[in-house]
Amino acid sequence: MIEVKNLVKRYGNHTAVDDLSFTVGKGQILGFLGPNGAGKSTTMNIITGYISATEGTVIVNGLDVFEEPEEVKKMIGYLPEFPPLYPDLTVLEYLDFVADIKKVKRSAKRQMVDDIMEATKISDVKNRLIRHLSKGYKQRVGLAQAIMGYPELIILDEPTVGLDPKQIKEIRELIRELSKEHTIILSSHIMQEVNAVCDSILIIDKGRLILQDKPENLGKHFSSTVGVKLVVKGDKDTIISELRKIDSITKLEETRALEEGTVGLTVYSNEDKDIREDLFFSLSGIRTPILEMQSISMSLEDIFLKVTQEEESVNETSTSSEEEVITDVSDL
Repeated sequence: MIEVKNLVKRYGNHTAVDDLSFTVGKGQILGFLGPNGAGKSTTMNIITGYISATEGTVIVNGLDVFEEPEEVKKMIGYLPEFPPLYPDLTVLEYLDFVADIKKVKRSAKRQMVDDIMEATKISDVKNRLIRHLSKGYKQRVGLAQAIMGYPELIILDEPTVGLDPKQIKEIRELIRELSKEHTIILSSHIMQEVNAVCDSILIIDKGRLILQDKPENLGKHFSSTVGVKLVVKGDKDTIISELRKIDSITKLEETRALEEGTVGLTVYSNEDKDIREDLFFSLSGIRTPILEMQSISMSLEDIFLKVTQEEESVNETSTSSEEEVITDVSDL
């Protein structure tokens, strides 16, 4: 559905997007992540045809954005970070206007507007001026204009900003429903939101691709994303000395133990294996019983912070390759 190839956008000496390439399949929800200033909004604006690229190509449903911009724009609905609203219009007047701009057939317009207002939960404010709406309602009106005309591609930049928890849940459900018929790019700083609705996650920093994969596979890009929390009864020095004999353990962290005579530890391994058996046999060999054992893994937020912080460190030192940014987690 979407193919971005070697995309570059420069503003004078500043490179906002730096040789970025990725694809999004039809019907997928892509989570588009990156810190502030990473180039997310610039990339989305280029995909919509709102701004031009310095280099590279963007193909949407087989059409080149730069060669056939009018046709591509017909296939895209866009909710920018600041929704393009007209405060002196009522909600209904505004959505009628949007439907006309998107050339929705007159015979289908009334039903489509009503259906979209119902889906975005704004029917009850349809006769109110937009300037009098709360931030949450304005955000939903912005979402309604994005999906007007039911475009093949919907790009959402922070769609749940300003919404309460109930509204956020409703919008997430709406996004999932829309993905049955539409391809969606979702940019958000709310990691739980991205993890809950997205089929694939793409992380960029300083305009460059850092990582892209399914949410459940992101941790596999790290050799030490999985750890084990332990509470062991016995002498701390003896326990740590024994655990250091296990070659696959890369790091030991002492944690607070609530019971007297016990030691709390978090153990990390650099191998793609379950180390719980090794821990059990090692500690049982010195007769130090394990009272608690719990596997842990990096959350999406942990992974996001990890890859963006390491990318920043690499840019500052210029001593590591991009591959090392993604895979080297020896400092966990």
